[in-house]
Amino acid sequence: MILLAITQGIGFDPQAWRGVLTSGVDAFLIREKGLSARALLEAARWCQDTAPGVELWIGGRLDVALAVGCGLHAPEAHPEVGPGLVPLSRPLHGEEQWAGRSVVEQLLVAPIFATPGKTAPWGPQRLHRFLDGLPGSGPRILALGGVDPLNARPLQHPRLAGFAAIRPFWSGDPAGAVARFRGQ
Repeated sequence: MILLAITQGIGFDPQAWRGVLTSGVDAFLIREKGLSARALLEAARWCQDTAPGVELWIGGRLDVALAVGCGLHAPEAHPEVGPGLVPLSRPLHGEEQWAGRSVVEQLLVAPIFATPGKTAPWGPQRLHRFLDGLPGSGPRILALGGVDPLNARPLQHPRLAGFAAIRPFWSGDPAGAVARFRGQ
């Protein structure tokens, strides 16, 4: 199971980021719209130095992703990115988006559960119906949006690679959250 931690969007805090990066997560998405390109680049390089085994993604900044050699998470309004330029992640908010996004490396299906400021949640049944209809190969699919260690179990499905989250990893005990997600 892949666990992707997403930054909180409140700036670069090396102490907090170190705790999450070294907690046992598999991947880390820097989603910090308030950071300048230079600050984001420095934060990304710091992440690579601090946790070289953790897969790194940059939210919305192709220039930074290219500069550090990591993946790009392109949000809804992001311009299209040509294939093969960088590993590409996209959100998937509705089943109708599958055809246009099935060629990326990673899809974040969201929101699964009620999340402040987001659209109506998918819920486990809709997620499973969607996953049941997919081919066995294709992008890695992670569930996002209100997912925590307590409600993740009913989401498990052979086509679901894991979970992406913010709150569980930033609320005091990131290693504990990883252990709970993994059922330890």
